[in-house]
Amino acid sequence: MPERKASITRRTKETSIKVEVNIDGGSRYEITTGILFFDHMLCQLAQHGIFDLKISANGPDQHHVVEDVAITLGRAFNQALGEKQGIVRMADAVVPMDEAVALVALDISGRGHAVIETGIKEPVISEMHSDLVHHFFVSFAQEARINIHAWVLSGKNDHHKAEALFKALARALDSATRIDPRISGNVPSTKNSID
Repeated sequence: MPERKASITRRTKETSIKVEVNIDGGSRYEITTGILFFDHMLCQLAQHGIFDLKISANGPDQHHVVEDVAITLGRAFNQALGEKQGIVRMADAVVPMDEAVALVALDISGRGHAVIETGIKEPVISEMHSDLVHHFFVSFAQEARINIHAWVLSGKNDHHKAEALFKALARALDSATRIDPRISGNVPSTKNSID
């Protein structure tokens, strides 16, 4: 099986982003975005998705940093998965974080779409604008060409809600990207293609 890795650099007038991903890694990560809470969430993605992830990002505005990291990471995942031969493709995960519980269901379908209900109430979590959690999921889904449905089912603490969402995304991605030996070499689609 070919290595499922990708490295993508994105530079705009607003940000400079570099992402390296290894789908078949071992939870190794080096992440620096200048937004500590966002770094923490991305570390959860690598740790619980069992991916290797290197992300360096900088820019003067949180919105554009989070958005451009999501865009670049999504593109890297899509590129690393290649033709998607042999992948499980669809998966879900329910993850608790103290009093919070989140559910993520996804399909690596080639069609980027997101339905996200974070349940987050406060405008800021640590130093990060909380609406950027939703924005990350939407931008990542579009660029990774993955259908993602994510809900916080219960919870009071917004930090815990966000963390449960990222951990659930990680676990669902880990499951969906695994190779199923029963269909190894085949694309899991009646079309025999996932763009």
